[in-house]
Amino acid sequence: RGINMENFTFFNPTTVEFGTGKEQLIGRILAEHDVKKVLLCFGSDRIKRDGLFATVSSSLNEHGIQFVECGGIVSNPLISKVREAIALARTHQVDAILSVGGGSVLDSSKAIAAGTRYDGDVWDLFIGKGSIDAALPVFDILTLAATGSEMNNGAVVTNDETKEKFAIGSVHTFPKVSIVNPALMQSVSRDYLVYSAADIIAHCIEGYFTAKEQPKFHSRMVEAIVNTVIETTETLLANPQYYHARAEFAWSATQALNGLIYAGTSGFSYPNHMIEHSLSALFNVPHGAGLSVIMPAWMKWYHSRNPQQFQRFAQHVFGVDTPEQGITALEKWFDKIGMPARLSQLGITEADLPKTIDNVLGNAQWFGIADIYTRDVVTTILRNALQ
Repeated sequence: RGINMENFTFFNPTTVEFGTGKEQLIGRILAEHDVKKVLLCFGSDRIKRDGLFATVSSSLNEHGIQFVECGGIVSNPLISKVREAIALARTHQVDAILSVGGGSVLDSSKAIAAGTRYDGDVWDLFIGKGSIDAALPVFDILTLAATGSEMNNGAVVTNDETKEKFAIGSVHTFPKVSIVNPALMQSVSRDYLVYSAADIIAHCIEGYFTAKEQPKFHSRMVEAIVNTVIETTETLLANPQYYHARAEFAWSATQALNGLIYAGTSGFSYPNHMIEHSLSALFNVPHGAGLSVIMPAWMKWYHSRNPQQFQRFAQHVFGVDTPEQGITALEKWFDKIGMPARLSQLGITEADLPKTIDNVLGNAQWFGIADIYTRDVVTTILRNALQ
């Protein structure tokens, strides 16, 4: 494994409006992009109870922008809901999608945007049967920092019939403008704060540990993000209203998956996400909770393949010496913040392993790493997560 800097093209066209009160700009922003009518996508009615919906609708009305509501998008978002929203977008002939919510709403919005401009069934885009040649423009107001979806082109959605959790990504699905106001995240539940922390860490470590070429600069960026997430999570558990910790946490989430920490690295894969996607597709576990179980289990199997980088992680993140001590320290930290560490804590038993392994093997094909993640390997990792 090397620390060479590979050739790369870095492209990120998303404008981020970061800070307090920025959600009030949404009407003006959409008007500047010549948007006349939006599909307003959101999750629960929490945005109506806490006043955010009123702020957004007032800003839209002020700038003469019509909107069609599409609520009820759930965590681990479903393709059935995306199809329903595409029909709505077409019926009302909207010219943009506005996501108000977390990563699930935004990922759905990207799929809706692409699916509306595609002639076939939107799931074709997830399984390689169709290509994304165009999409409606996407705008968002973020209410949960975790996925990094506000500054990338990816969208992960579950097919409720086939139990497959797959992703799309295209130059057409980057958000045009993302509004990130950490104050809107202060009502996030304790559980979703810690789930988010695990998701951000997972985005960082996939490339950090698996890349064939990983420049030191990128390793240092990853460690900075992970250390910031650990520090701010602990601060926010003690004081959920502390805006500046929330702001650092939110910006860390964005940096973890906007392409920056992967520019110049090569030969990496996403095995933790690949395995976790099966847990959330089959058992509807929160993505972050699944990751906190899978990451240490995967690390125990994988660390001998890249011992120097695991030692670096142990030293630079947790101040301990060996790869094994680093893995134990991460497990202890997940336990300290109230995250699950075993499949049993997610309600998944040994009897569930065969169907889980089969599902993961399907994901391994989709992720292009089936040669490494064979049935034996996947079984070993999931058994690590059982113990």
